[in-house]
Amino acid sequence: MNEDNKNSAAQLTPPSGGRGAIAFSKSECLSHYKWGDDCYGWNFIDTDSLSVKQELMPPDTTEQLHYHEKANQVFFILKGRATFMIDGVESVLKPDQGIEIKPGQQHFISNKESADLEFILYSSPSTKNDRINL
Repeated sequence: MNEDNKNSAAQLTPPSGGRGAIAFSKSECLSHYKWGDDCYGWNFIDTDSLSVKQELMPPDTTEQLHYHEKANQVFFILKGRATFMIDGVESVLKPDQGIEIKPGQQHFISNKESADLEFILYSSPSTKNDRINL
């Protein structure tokens, strides 16, 4: 195998971590799911104490207003512009910006733009059985 082929193979294979650490990507995730109006998500870590996902919202999509009793969430924008409504206050985030949402804060995210919105979502503890829709 020549040097170029070795580099190509290494770039296609996600790195494995030491001591049982697991690398992940959209193509190598725990699960892929559809939510809302043609929105998509990829579960990377899904334990009771931590959830890490990547989600995609097409243009003109909005999730339902809700809150979490226990989970603290962090959204980090990868592509597009995200419009958040948090306790009645609107915030617009662009790529490389993030926002923290604390337990009890009523919130939703929307994509009011003409291009896809992609973001990473960290929830601690997980939001399993901890979402109250309003």
